[in-house]
Formats: sequence, structure tokens, C-alpha cells
Amino acid sequence: MSPATRWKPDILGNDWVARSIPLGSDDEGPLDATLVRKAGARNSPRAVLYIHGFVDYFFQAHEGEFFEQLGYDFYAIDLRKYGRSLHQGQTPNYVENLADYRFELDAAARIIASEGHTELIVLGHSTGGLVASLWVNARTNRSEHDLGIEITGLILNSPWFDLNKPWITRALGTPLIAELSKFAPRLKVGSLKPYYGRALHSSAEGEWDYDLALKPHEGFPVRAAWFTAVRRAHAQIARGLNIHCPVLVLASERSGNAEKYHHELVTTDSVLNVEHIAAGASKLGAQVTFVPIAQGAHDLALSPEPLRTSYFDAMRAWLAGLSVN
Repeated sequence: MSPATRWKPDILGNDWVARSIPLGSDDEGPLDATLVRKAGARNSPRAVLYIHGFVDYFFQAHEGEFFEQLGYDFYAIDLRKYGRSLHQGQTPNYVENLADYRFELDAAARIIASEGHTELIVLGHSTGGLVASLWVNARTNRSEHDLGIEITGLILNSPWFDLNKPWITRALGTPLIAELSKFAPRLKVGSLKPYYGRALHSSAEGEWDYDLALKPHEGFPVRAAWFTAVRRAHAQIARGLNIHCPVLVLASERSGNAEKYHHELVTTDSVLNVEHIAAGASKLGAQVTFVPIAQGAHDLALSPEPLRTSYFDAMRAWLAGLSVN
């Protein structure tokens, strides 16, 4: 094992470790992803792999500890150009095809398998839920022997299945930006509003302390080719997937305004449209369970209590059902 691929102390501290997954290079230089887990011996044949959202990285240690208490060894990945994997000179969070993430996700699954695990639950949040859906669809519709581990379930926390804009914007804006992306792939075509981030972070109104350099309130610019890649993925969801394993989709019960400040930023989904999430959930496969979480935040793991516990309770119950079956 080369020094670059050894487990090293992670930025989370408290017995968390991380290792790099080399991915070659692109026109901005060397690429890698980062796999994170608790330090120490792996004690279970069952594991969870967490995939973060856009303008995000793994910092939700309490979510990892929840799964560890249930008997699952927990892993999380910072995808290329995100979080721990974002390097100087790189365009943050940028990729031109979401299918490219299969390289780090396949590698992560193999590492998890090499540590003695035979069953894998994949957990994706927001854009990570979109990425996870496509990856699991591809991997459960073919032999998984190349990964060395069986994907036994998929959990989606507020997955991004459609653009949270009026129909006319989605219908006309998508092909226009697709054309622009051919000539100016890194052209800025949008950005996030800062209100949700401020409602989460302890420096403003929230209870969570995370690195604002990696997850800034105002986000990172939305680039034309990245937007086009996401919209292609949305179209795949709309056409329907054929995920073979059981799927649990969780979302807030209500959408909130994503364009301005309001007092329900963390008790509604104030990033995505929950009707889009429910519609996309119905397209994933034959074994889908949809659970609305009353007054949940966009990232249900960051909801205020007792709503956060409702999210964890729903996952606990679903996972118990998997064990019975």
C-alpha cells in the first residue's frame, strides 16, 4: 500500500481516519477522492457508504455514529473536487458527466469489501442521492463480483430528482445551457442562495459547525457543463430506473421557499421541491418505500430535534425490515 492510500487522521478528529483514492488527472491536474471512516477494527460484515450533496462534504459524524450503533461500519466519500478532495486550481464540485463518479465509488466499494464487509447500504443526500441512484442502478443490474460486495439497500435523503424551478425555466433553460456548455463548459450559469446555509451554521442561526471554505453559505458557482450533466441524470430518472435492491426515500413533508429568507428554512425543504422527490422515487424500481418527515430540513440529518430523531427512527425501522427479509 502506498503512503497516499493509507488511512491517516481525518479533519474530524475524534478517531476518524481518511485515505485518498487516486483517480488520474484532468485538465486541472491530479484528481482524487477521499474515503472517511472511524478508526479501529472493522467489526461487522455490513457497511454503509455515504455520498454527500452539492456544495457539501462529509461532516455529519453523528449520522455515522448512528449507523455504527446499529451494527453497520460507516464510511463516507468526498467525491473529486469536493471537500477533502478539492485542491488548489480546481473548479469546485465540477464534473462533466455524473457517470464519472463510478470510478471513485467502485474503488470505495472495493476498499470496503477488502476490510471484510460483504453487504453494503448506500446512503445519498441531495445531489449525492442522484449520483447514488444512478450508480446503484448500474451496479445492481449487472454482476457485482467485480466490487466484491453486495449492495443490499439504497437510502436517499432528499434526493435531487428535478430542477426546483418553474416548468418554463426547466423546459427552455435546459437545452439553452446544454448548447452553451459545448463552447463554454465552465461558464457560470447560476448560484445558490445563502439563506439555508446560514440557517444551518453555528456562526449564524444554526447548530452545526462545519468548514465554510468547503461548504460556504453562498455555495460555489453552477457551471454550464455540470448543470447539463445533472439535467441528463434527471432525464434518466424521469425515464425510469430498474434498481433491484430495496430503496428507502426520505424527504421533508413540505417544500419551503429557496429564494429568500424565512423562518422555516430548517423545518421545510428549502432547497428542493418535495413533489419532485416523491415523483422521482416512483421511478426508481419495484421495491421503493417513501417516508415523509414532518418539519424536516433539506438535509434531514441536520434537522432540529426531535425531527432529526424521526429521520433516524425511519431508517432504523426500514433497516430492521431488511434484516427480517
